[in-house]
Amino acid sequence: MPAKLERDVERAYSNAAFAAKLRRLADAVEKGKRFQIQIAGERIRVPEGAVYNIEHEREGNTEEIEFQIKWEITP
Repeated sequence: MPAKLERDVERAYSNAAFAAKLRRLADAVEKGKRFQIQIAGERIRVPEGAVYNIEHEREGNTEEIEFQIKWEITP
């Protein structure tokens, strides 16, 4: 399988769409199942053993919360 190209994509969603994606993610996490999501045309498969964390950043008059999901890609 060819190596995946590096990528850094940010996508904005409506409140309803964002809430729906969070609900699907929460259901998968709670059940210990893998999660799939499509972002900017690419389908991403998050495995069961992924690590979830929440990050908070503050710079000047801007604050940001990031919900992160990390895992190792296995060949």
